[in-house]
Amino acid sequence: MSPVTLLPFIVLIGAMFLMTRSAKKKQQQAAAMRSDMQPGSGVRTIGGMYATVKEVNEDTVLLDAGPGVDLLFAKNSIGAVLTDDEYNRIVHGIEHDLKSDSDVVPDDASSLTGSAETDASVDEAAASDDKAVDFGKKDTTDEVQEKAADADAEQADAEAAEEPKKTDGDSDAKK
Repeated sequence: MSPVTLLPFIVLIGAMFLMTRSAKKKQQQAAAMRSDMQPGSGVRTIGGMYATVKEVNEDTVLLDAGPGVDLLFAKNSIGAVLTDDEYNRIVHGIEHDLKSDSDVVPDDASSLTGSAETDASVDEAAASDDKAVDFGKKDTTDEVQEKAADADAEQADAEAAEEPKKTDGDSDAKK
């Protein structure tokens, strides 16, 4: 057989080898993540539930999903072990203070030039931005809402006037 006829088979075998190798590496990383779980760490299950690890056994994990709610899950059902900051941000809505971690980046390019003149002109422009600017337009949203409410009230009154008033003992049944 010539090497040209063997080339497609060699490429196919090589591709299969690379795919199984990457899948095996991902499985090993997931197993290591699950084995590193400790009580008190926040986790996300593969179903999307967030909870705190209460107890870790050989094949199972006891999760605290809320006050008085303990759930027993298989270790394989844990999708991710979260950091404390990430867990608190997602579950409790507590944002991590980013200002203490890094310097504040200015939102203009004046810091790139390093010129004192441009800094002064930027400060003056910022001071003038604080003043309200009147373009002579009126806010018409309140007027539109009032007209719509009046039209709805008139329509309701017209519908009420069209219906005949019933007295006690009257019915809509045919006689």
